[in-house]
Amino acid sequence: MSAESVSQNGLKLESAGAPDKSNAPPKQQNYKGFIAGVFSGITKLAVGHPFDTIKVRLQTSKSSQFNGPLQCLMQTIRNEGVAGLYKGATPPLIGWMFMDSVMLGSLTFYRKFLHQNVFTPPLAATSSSFAALPIGHEQKPHKLPVIGHAMAGVMAGSTVSFIAAPVEHIKARLQVQYSSNKAERLYKGPVDAIQKIYRFHGVPGLYHGLTATLLFRSFFFCWWGSYDIFTRKLTENTSLSTPAINFWAGGLSAQVFWCTSYPSDVVKQRVMTDPLGGGLNDGVRKFPNWRSAAVAVYRENGWRGYWRGFLPCFLRAFPANAMALVAFEGVMRALN
Repeated sequence: MSAESVSQNGLKLESAGAPDKSNAPPKQQNYKGFIAGVFSGITKLAVGHPFDTIKVRLQTSKSSQFNGPLQCLMQTIRNEGVAGLYKGATPPLIGWMFMDSVMLGSLTFYRKFLHQNVFTPPLAATSSSFAALPIGHEQKPHKLPVIGHAMAGVMAGSTVSFIAAPVEHIKARLQVQYSSNKAERLYKGPVDAIQKIYRFHGVPGLYHGLTATLLFRSFFFCWWGSYDIFTRKLTENTSLSTPAINFWAGGLSAQVFWCTSYPSDVVKQRVMTDPLGGGLNDGVRKFPNWRSAAVAVYRENGWRGYWRGFLPCFLRAFPANAMALVAFEGVMRALN
């Protein structure tokens, strides 16, 4: 299979050849990335949310409450039913559709921008340079390098953080409400949570944890850089079909991402589930900033605290993100 047959998030030209100006204009391609991202978000939620609920509960609870992911899973099902695994699913159902649309759509844009303005070699910059090449020495199609994919990942991660922060904040607060009786919960649902937090803390309250979210998503450098590496290696060394390459590259790169970013996610969840205080009457704030939350994790459980809940996250990472990227790439190919 040639490298041209794998789109790499709808960016076949950036990874396998120079931009073809005779094709659809970049703006149209960018819209396709945003549309395909919606399908990616839906797929990711359906496959991954139960794992995410267990992960968040382990990250934010004391070690005496659950001795591991299996006990957390069994207690959740026993006390709250299977529906308990999908607590807080409404915000990401809407949010991840929008988040993946923005993330993957902006990733498409940033890759094109970097390819055309930063990583294009001098000879590829002008059409006249091609005429100067000797016969039989035509210039090979220029690929966006791995560092370009990684940089685009960081840029897309920063962009989507401004959408992800309030979505993940509301989701996390709903996920750590353990009572099966809605009357005993502070928040009846996502809309109620948004209304109460906004009433007492305004927009800054909804964006509680934005700094932690930006830091966490800076590790998209590892995700999208490794996705490009896996895609190229699988394309060059296997006879796998395009969807299969998308699946394996998506799943493996997601695991690289979580292995590098997980400690920052633990701290982020601590920040996001910290009581806001004030009129909410949900307790007293413990962490005035990201550093204080990071120190608290280490003080309570040592270095192991930064990896609490990693197993369900690791198990979730491959199927959820592999299927999400298969959905994204498949829609991109269908729209081309």
